[in-house]
Amino acid sequence: MDEVSTYVLYDIPDDGVRTKIAEVCKDYGLERIQFSAFSGSLTRNMREELFLRLRDTLGQRAGKILLQPVCEKDVRLGLRVENEDGDTEPAQTETPGERPETV
Repeated sequence: MDEVSTYVLYDIPDDGVRTKIAEVCKDYGLERIQFSAFSGSLTRNMREELFLRLRDTLGQRAGKILLQPVCEKDVRLGLRVENEDGDTEPAQTETPGERPETV
């Protein structure tokens, strides 16, 4: 099955539940891109399984979770600035074979 870029974004007030949600995302090989955001490539079956685990982990507690697949065309159009601590110049990343847009 083909893997598709997938983003998981969440807003959960309970620290313990939020930590469990992050651990579930890591279990599926997703990379943390923000404090409450993960991304990675997943098959349809993996996305469905992940969604069920996230839903069950949240249970009836307060919170919101978005699991969003994104087509490769839109991923290639994305722009990203990523700085490591102490860097003086922002590093613009690009997808191989694509020319990044000027910001």
